[in-house]
Amino acid sequence: MASAEKRTFSLPSEHTAFIDEKVASGAYASGSEVIRAGLRALQERDAAIERWLQKEVVPAYDALKADPSRGIEAQKVFDDLRAHHAAKIADNS
Repeated sequence: MASAEKRTFSLPSEHTAFIDEKVASGAYASGSEVIRAGLRALQERDAAIERWLQKEVVPAYDALKADPSRGIEAQKVFDDLRAHHAAKIADNS
């Protein structure tokens, strides 16, 4: 592990309670371990978003920019979303 640098942060009570619960459960040995795990998860999520943007969003944007006819009109998108949502509600009734 890289050398540790001591920092002080203020957290809301719900976050400190969460940290305390994780330590009390035995899942982590200290509050610092909980914070490190949370930061690793945040780094992984950010990296996953960046990969998605580069792998899927940028090429889709570039393709649409090169051939705008591939696009879907906003009204159709909203109509499809409303229909999808209505079907979901009907299925759950």
